[in-house]
Amino acid sequence: MSAGEWAGLIAALALVLLVVLLAVPLLKLGRTLDETTLTIRQVREQSQPILGQAQTTIAQVNSNLERVDDITGNAANVSSNVAALTSVVAATVGSPLIKVAAFSYGVRSATRKRREGQALAEAAARDKADRRARRAARRAA
Repeated sequence: MSAGEWAGLIAALALVLLVVLLAVPLLKLGRTLDETTLTIRQVREQSQPILGQAQTTIAQVNSNLERVDDITGNAANVSSNVAALTSVVAATVGSPLIKVAAFSYGVRSATRKRREGQALAEAAARDKADRRARRAARRAA
């Protein structure tokens, strides 16, 4: 064998060795891709029921929200009706009650002033009688 044949043989062996060395990572990469494909398939199969349940749940939540909107609207109507009724009652009953309270205050004030006036008049009459009695006692003495 000549040197050229030996060089060709070494080059061929090196190429075979290189192919074998590259084949191992490629086989591992192929297995990894197979595993990834399997995982993706399982995730898709398991996620479809979950997405179906989520869609059902969202539909139920939307229907409940519509009911809550109706309830909120009814509560707003009731509160406005109560406010209107309160203002009507206040206008109807409140004004006469205020007048009655003012009248009773006036009567109490007048009664109190009359009593004070009578007490002052009686005190003045007593003082006048005392002064007359003292004058009469001085004259008599």
